[in-house]
Amino acid sequence: MFIATNRLFVPAERAEEFESHFRSTMREHLPGVPGLRRSTLLRPTRPDQPYVSVNEFDTEDDFHAWVASDSFKAAHRRNAGIARHVTGNAVETFQPSEDLLLSP
Repeated sequence: MFIATNRLFVPAERAEEFESHFRSTMREHLPGVPGLRRSTLLRPTRPDQPYVSVNEFDTEDDFHAWVASDSFKAAHRRNAGIARHVTGNAVETFQPSEDLLLSP
């Protein structure tokens, strides 16, 4: 598994519109993305925190193929995509360590 997160800084006055646009954009562009296991948007609990988009892929190659795809580019266009609501972002990637995986 390969995980990519994106911290999305959204002004409070744009939050509701951002969430609505994010939801519809991802429903349009994520179905059928090869190797995508799950995509989750985490809502901040405080005004000084960013949203966090968490995307779980089968492999790192699947993630890079998605980033290079036309679908990704359409979803992230500056003036038409979710990016128009975001004042800044920070992408981080992770490789889960199977020996540190805990479950109840």
